[in-house]
Amino acid sequence: MEKITSFTIDHLKLEPGIYVSRKDHIGQETITTFDLRMTRPNFEPVMNTAEVHTMEHLGATFLRNHKEYADRVIYFGPMGCRTGFYLLLAGDLESSDIVGLVTELYEFISTFEGEVPGAAAKDCGNYLDMNLPMAKYLAERYLKQTLRNIDEAHLVYPE
Repeated sequence: MEKITSFTIDHLKLEPGIYVSRKDHIGQETITTFDLRMTRPNFEPVMNTAEVHTMEHLGATFLRNHKEYADRVIYFGPMGCRTGFYLLLAGDLESSDIVGLVTELYEFISTFEGEVPGAAAKDCGNYLDMNLPMAKYLAERYLKQTLRNIDEAHLVYPE
């Protein structure tokens, strides 16, 4: 079987950033999948499920209510390796097009106060697996170390 594209990226060179993972064409529409890489694979500890789960709930809620992007959001969810998230948006987009959106998203997560949306037994299949303080810490870390000073090297996958 042929390797899928995401397994051909050299994860030993990959650093936190925003990357176009793939573009799919469905009829006349393009769906762009973004790799929101928050930790350096195989060099840093992965994120625990509780904070990833919390960021998923907050991120999906924020994005699906965003004034400009709500109708373009297809999916937001964690990578199985727990080093970041995938964001799928309708449109033929580049990483530089969404730096503002991703920054807004992580600012929302880093400053969130209150009950995590959907963190109730009737709303979620694993509602007890949440860690808001750690989710906020990791979101702020991504903002400080990556998003607020992002450069071209962290917007395009390494060769």
